[in-house]
Amino acid sequence: MFPKLDPILHSELRLAVMSILAGADSADFSYIRKQTGATAGNLSVQIDKLSAAGYITVEKGFKGKMPCTTCQITPEGQNAFKNYVDALKEYLSAGK
Repeated sequence: MFPKLDPILHSELRLAVMSILAGADSADFSYIRKQTGATAGNLSVQIDKLSAAGYITVEKGFKGKMPCTTCQITPEGQNAFKNYVDALKEYLSAGK
């Protein structure tokens, strides 16, 4: 039987955000938006979902006079991401 895929991560944009954050200490909203090509509104909604799940932290502040939102993956998020990737590997290896 195949492992269950985490429904929080089983979204293209949320998975992209987690992939970016898994390889970085943190990333700001504009960087994530540029890398994913998402609209600001959609990205904001998906970041809120990841934050509500405890997978990322979101810190709002300012760079000079400009608002800045910074995201960082949590240990729980790292674990969920690893489990998701491992589950996908099981799906892929089943066809061999």
